[in-house]
Formats: sequence, structure tokens, C-alpha cells
Amino acid sequence: MKVEVNTAAFADAVAWTTSVIDARPANPILAGVKLEAQDGTMQLSVFTYEISARDHVEAGIDEAGTVVVLGKLLADISKSLPAEKTYLDANETTMTITSGAASFTLQLMPESEYPDLPELPQQLGQVDAQTFMQTVNQAAIAVARDENRPVLTGVHMRFNGDEVTLSSTDRFRLARASFHWTSQDEQLETTALVRGAYLTKIARSMDERENVTIYLDAENPSLIGIENAGRVSTVQLIDGEFPSVDRLYADSYPIQAVINKTDLLEAAKRVSLVAERNAPIRMVFTEQQVLLTAGGIDEASAKQTLPVDLDGEDITVAFNPAYLRDGLSVITEPYIRMKMTTAVKPVEFNGQQEQDSEESMNYRYLLVPMRFNV
Repeated sequence: MKVEVNTAAFADAVAWTTSVIDARPANPILAGVKLEAQDGTMQLSVFTYEISARDHVEAGIDEAGTVVVLGKLLADISKSLPAEKTYLDANETTMTITSGAASFTLQLMPESEYPDLPELPQQLGQVDAQTFMQTVNQAAIAVARDENRPVLTGVHMRFNGDEVTLSSTDRFRLARASFHWTSQDEQLETTALVRGAYLTKIARSMDERENVTIYLDAENPSLIGIENAGRVSTVQLIDGEFPSVDRLYADSYPIQAVINKTDLLEAAKRVSLVAERNAPIRMVFTEQQVLLTAGGIDEASAKQTLPVDLDGEDITVAFNPAYLRDGLSVITEPYIRMKMTTAVKPVEFNGQQEQDSEESMNYRYLLVPMRFNV
């Protein structure tokens, strides 16, 4: 194999592709990245059995070929190359990388041992990248970190015609976000449970100017494919049943409060500075204000009052500070509507554009209050 590539494009493709390689792969060959040069393109591929990543760069090819080399080492080398052009020259045992006056030689890994990458399932539809990234960011907030319950580490994706809904829960909170897209099938109805860490990682590296295409076998979903700007990822779906969470939303909320989002988020951050580990922030709603407090007698304490538009009876609720901040931080509208029933039942948070407008249902964050001492 003899190839010429643009150094910056090559380094970018190597960095993105190899980012999915496990720090301690189960099989040594899975520490490698496959480079395939043919027809004016160099394709880079990584596969870990759970997730795969594929990217490509334009290349001047004097001699086509396929090699496998250590991925993380190639990433470190490629980002340090000094010249605009980089030359790759491989024989049966080594690959030499030359850029300007710098030269590196890498040992080849056995290509025959590298597993075949999974084929993409059928195309389901497309959505613009900004919408997809925002929705994933909102929905993945409540993904569980506890590996003992794999289904809770996933984001549940429900495809229903031209609407896609993403949900996650760690039992203490529930995040749900949705978007409309261009579906290949108006009658589409299927679901997929995707590991949240993988989905978030894929979304963070997207080109916002390009669309996102999703691939899934609607009849027998086991693998999801996500493509953006020529980069293709596949993720093995979690085998399990996502909890039935629809019943957690109340049919009606007799107590509702509208608060400026920025003011509430900053106040929550400020007051939580004195909160001990696992100690709550208390929110006391009376008339047209809310008092945020943390700490207590014989320890550091803090409080701040904010104006609110309160509809309903006075109420006091308390929340895990980090969970409260997480949910508020991904709401894009300037106002927050808090919808409550009692001090111990889940509270729903929605965004809204104006203080007196209707709330948006595109993102729904449900947070279970903490018990607190009066």
C-alpha cells in the first residue's frame, strides 16, 4: 500500500475513529484500526463488537491495500505530523508514515484476525444534526450509571412515523425528548434501546451542518446505525425491556410555577455550595416567590429568593442538587414551568418561550423529590 493524504484530514479521521477503542480490549486485535486504500479513498474502521466507527479521507493512491495497525498509537502519531501532506507506505510487516522530515514505522497487526464489521440495516429516516444532538443531550441526562441494571444505562428510542421519542431513567428521574423527522415509512413503529454513553459520544462529534441518517431493522432490531457527514457508527442494542414509565406522568398538576430559567439555575448552583453530600435543596413556594435553601442549624447554610408566577397552593419540595441542575441545564427555553401535585410525588419540568405562554412538551424532565427535615 502506498498512499498520500492530507495530514489534517487524516489526523481528524484517525482521532474520531479510534476514540471508540477500549482501553483494555478483550481481544488484542480490537486495539487496531483497519486502513483500506482503494478508488481514491482511504477508509478507516474500528470495531469492538459493541460499537463500530468508520470514516474516510480522500487519498492519492499509488498502490491499493489494506493494513491493521495499533489505533491509539496511530492517533498519537497522526496529530503530531508536521507537514501538510502525509505518505503511508506498507509492506508485508510494517507501515512507514512520513510527513516532512518526520518518519515513523509501525508494526502491522494480522489483518486476517480482524473481525468483519457489521452491515448497516435498512434506512429509517433523516433529521438535521442540531436537532438530533440537542435531543440526545436532553434525553441522556437521566441515564443510570449502575451497570447492574443494563436496561437503565440505555436511551430508549421510539420511532412512530415522523416522530422519534428518546427516554432515559435511573429510577430517580426521567428525561424524555422528541423530534420530528423525515421517515422512510409513514407507518413506521419500532423501538431501540441504545447504550446512553455510546449515543452521547456519537452525538457530540457530529457536524452540525449535515443531516443525520438512522439505520435499523424495524422488524428485528438488534443493531442501530448512525451516519453523519460521511462518518458511520453502529451500536449493538441492549437486550432487555425498558421500564414502562408513561404512568409516572400525572394526568393533571394542580400546582404550577413559572420561573426564569437562568435565575433558577444560577440560584440552585449558588445555594447548593453549602449542601452536604446527598443533602437536598429545598424550594418553598409561597404567594409569588420561591425561597431556595440548603444547609441548616449547626452547619453552613444558604438561601435565595426568586420571583415566580405561582398557580395553586403553597408547597415545599426538595431535590438532589445535581439532578436539579442537570435537568435545568438542557432546557433551551428562557422560562421553566414546574408542575407539582404533592411534596413527595414527581415534579415535571418543561421549558417555555414566554412567561405567560404554553409550555413546550418536546422535552419533559421528571424528578422525584427528596424527603427533608422541617
